[in-house]
Amino acid sequence: MSTAVIRANRRKLVILAVLVLLCAAGYMLVDVRFSNPKLFSYAMRLRAPKLLVMLITAFAIGGASIVFQTIINNTIVTPCLLGMNSLYTLIHTAVVFFFGSGSLIAVSANLSFAVDVVLMGIVATVLYSWIFKKTKHNVLYVLLVGTVLTSFFGSIQSTLTRVMDPNEYDSLLNSLVASFSNVNSEIILFSLILLAGVIFALRKELALLDVLTLGKHQAINLGVDYDRCIRKLLLGVTLCIAVATAMVGPISFLGLIIANLSRQLLRTFRHSQLILGSALFGMVVLIGGQLIVEHVYSYAVPVSVFITVGGGVYFLYLLLTRKKV
Repeated sequence: MSTAVIRANRRKLVILAVLVLLCAAGYMLVDVRFSNPKLFSYAMRLRAPKLLVMLITAFAIGGASIVFQTIINNTIVTPCLLGMNSLYTLIHTAVVFFFGSGSLIAVSANLSFAVDVVLMGIVATVLYSWIFKKTKHNVLYVLLVGTVLTSFFGSIQSTLTRVMDPNEYDSLLNSLVASFSNVNSEIILFSLILLAGVIFALRKELALLDVLTLGKHQAINLGVDYDRCIRKLLLGVTLCIAVATAMVGPISFLGLIIANLSRQLLRTFRHSQLILGSALFGMVVLIGGQLIVEHVYSYAVPVSVFITVGGGVYFLYLLLTRKKV
């Protein structure tokens, strides 16, 4: 890649970073009464945790989506195909169905977050490690199994909701839709520690992403332990998605949108730039979308609805224009 292209991409990333700062400033300062110190302090205490959660979620989903597309070698797939979103909805439905909406697991945000991350992490680690080994390290089989598990988890969850008490179901709906309206600031530090641990554990594999883009045989010829590297990256992706989903709920199309926007804007194979671009796009989408939700629609529509509708349209666009790109 020429020096001019690298510099151009850096300028684009700087522009994206400026947009993130503008969105963050707008989210923190719009409709804030500066003349009243108590109201200003109260607004900051409410908005700062939400902003931090949106930044963490965008980084986790943006980075995981780019890595997952490189592993699968397909730019129109997302990590939600691994079944983490469906597993999340099943866990919350099962908790309310068996223990009730007033149980400690359902009421305590910290305990609920811990249960989500632990169960999703265990399922991802055990299941996908075993499947990856049994299928002789065939990523496409793992993707197929993830698609089947999505339907399986969804069927069980649908069955539980059909026989559930209507009042319990009403309370359940709030946790099944991704929302930044009610954020527990106590889980932020836990999420940061988990993500930092995943990044540290995969630091060597992340440095090999550019080589993995060349394909399996070329990567092996260059001395890469391909199967081990792919297995560890796949588990890292599922853990990142588990953390993001446990924090805010399932956002299916966000990874598809921001990963492909990053690829179309930067036009590079360097994953350091692609991951950063994807994360910055995610921050703009989430913060800007939440700003519109709160001050235009008055919380009537969650930001995940706009992302789902926009993601569906964008997915069709990618399918129709893929041969032309």
